Amino acid sequence: MSEQDQAGRDKWQAALYEASYRYSTALNELHKTNPWPEHPVLANAIDTLATELWDRCFSAEEIMVAFQSAIDRLPRYTAGDDIRP
Repeated sequence: MSEQDQAGRDKWQAALYEASYRYSTALNELHKTNPWPEHPVLANAIDTLATELWDRCFSAEEIMVAFQSAIDRLPRYTAGDDIRP
């Protein structure tokens, strides 16, 4: 792989991580200011994200596999902690 190709891939990966960071930061702020605590922000956001992904032509199967994969890998990231210390 050429340096130019690697640089393009690095740039793409950075954009993906930045988008995820911005989304999570916005959700955290909405969580902190939620005027309807009986309607959890995260559940609503994940539901909305799934439908938005489907509206942008990701298949239902792709969406379900991605969410399940994230759920399956989360315990390794959290090292058993329920909330980040």
